[in-house]
Amino acid sequence: MKIILIQAGKTADKNVSEIAELYSARIAKYNSIEIITLPNLRNTKNMPEDEQKIKEGKLMLRAINDDDFVVVMDERGQEMRTVELAGWLKKTFMLPAKRLIFVIGGAWGFSGEVYTRADYRISLSKLTFPHQLVRLIFLEQLYRAFTILKGEPYHHE
Repeated sequence: MKIILIQAGKTADKNVSEIAELYSARIAKYNSIEIITLPNLRNTKNMPEDEQKIKEGKLMLRAINDDDFVVVMDERGQEMRTVELAGWLKKTFMLPAKRLIFVIGGAWGFSGEVYTRADYRISLSKLTFPHQLVRLIFLEQLYRAFTILKGEPYHHE
């Protein structure tokens, strides 16, 4: 199953972007991964939050097919330890979907339409992180989950 990460807007910090690319390359050794970066919305200074979520949501939904398994990264989602994430990933790979889509929203989160389309929600923490840092944290955790599944020594427990 191919993994797709859809993220709202470009990562502004070059250092965060470089480390995210490093983990993407590491993940690619285990599984096909594609990162889709949606364009930054324009003229958002005076745009209401809900309107921003709706516009980002429409862009996200265009990148999602009907037969995709969609997971939104959401603070109200299911929390799990990394070992549990690895187990969940293994089970999810048994589903008939061809693509496993992870979606990281913008600063204001997701539109109702994106939540409705989601098949699952995962929370990385009860803490709040900037959406650009969530990308890096998520990619590292995904890499760590793959090393657990392969029995490699990266993760210590």
